[in-house]
Amino acid sequence: MIELSHVTKLYGMVIGANDIDLSLEPGAYGILGPNGSGKTTFMNLVTGQIRPNVGTVRTFGQDPWDNAEVLGQIGLCPEQDLPYSNVTGAACVEYLLHLHGFDRKEARKRARETLDRVGMANAMDRLIGTYSLGMRQRTKLAQAFAHRPRLLILDEPFNGLDPVGRHEMTEFFREWILEGRSLLLASHILYEVEAVTSSFILICSGRLLASGTAEEVRRLLADVPHEIRIRCDPAPVLARLLLDSGLIEGVRFEGHGDVVVVSTRSPASLYERLPSLLEGTEVRVREVRSPDESLQSLFESLLLIHRGGRT
Repeated sequence: MIELSHVTKLYGMVIGANDIDLSLEPGAYGILGPNGSGKTTFMNLVTGQIRPNVGTVRTFGQDPWDNAEVLGQIGLCPEQDLPYSNVTGAACVEYLLHLHGFDRKEARKRARETLDRVGMANAMDRLIGTYSLGMRQRTKLAQAFAHRPRLLILDEPFNGLDPVGRHEMTEFFREWILEGRSLLLASHILYEVEAVTSSFILICSGRLLASGTAEEVRRLLADVPHEIRIRCDPAPVLARLLLDSGLIEGVRFEGHGDVVVVSTRSPASLYERLPSLLEGTEVRVREVRSPDESLQSLFESLLLIHRGGRT
């Protein structure tokens, strides 16, 4: 579906994409990274809005730059707000469908059906200038998929949505994927991506850090120590037991001295052996918590490795 071969994009002295080499089959992917990491540059390259200084970009096997055939198969929901305030939501989506080649009757029909699907049935005939941020976001989403593209590209699509709207949009994206269509969702909020797809691309400073599922990235981090926080009493006794067991690489204390933070390369073994280590001792464990069970820890660990640090 998408192939970038050693792609670099420069904005003067600023690197927007740094030697990205990536191939994506049809499917759903989350693009993760902090603000300013290069997510929008990646999407602009894929949609042919900008050209790389070095390397090649192929979308559906073709160069997307100035390519109407490719762009007609893509739906884009950009981060930027809608530029039209003095037209209705229905007129806006209908006009954009005209640009895709639909006649007036079909464009009007699709526009109203699509706006109804995103919860804008009662507001589609109002001027966009009277919309809330969430309503404008829904309208942006409607124009992105009204022409039934093969690939839907979403840049921070949950901005401005209340919790109900976020849930509704998440359900819509899941339905889109189940229909066999492809999706790229860019966000700096990890749980938004996790709610839609388990496959992701992680970008920082314009460089591709990792791609794949959470489990595949965990394999990349097999040699990286995992941190586990254990709240217990007495903490020094547990720390000595764990050090003597050889299950951990390091230990420190937090809180009021009742939290042991251990670093281990074998978290599964530690969980398995912890009960037997505690048998016959005075140690009472009240809480065990591992931040490494979420994408958040993977994200932070990869960023640390990328920057040459240690966990």
